[in-house]
Amino acid sequence: MSRKRTKHTPAFKAKVALAALREQETVPELARRHKVHAQQIYKWRRQLAENISRVFEGEESSSDASAREAELLQKIGELTVEHDFLSRGLERLR
Repeated sequence: MSRKRTKHTPAFKAKVALAALREQETVPELARRHKVHAQQIYKWRRQLAENISRVFEGEESSSDASAREAELLQKIGELTVEHDFLSRGLERLR
């Protein structure tokens, strides 16, 4: 009989990973308490440690994202104009 996979929320993952980073309890103890495999906790802890700097990026990343968004919108506009122009040219040839 197979068991269904449990999908954990990002909040739960963050809570468990932070507890693992604090090292007040061992990972096997956390695994037993939260009913999660210890290897999964090690993975979440590693992901948290690698990506924690993103929390402090703040406005810099949002300005980069808005600049990228403006660039993409401009490109969409150019491609739309080209598409309309070429489709009208094909209609004349028919």
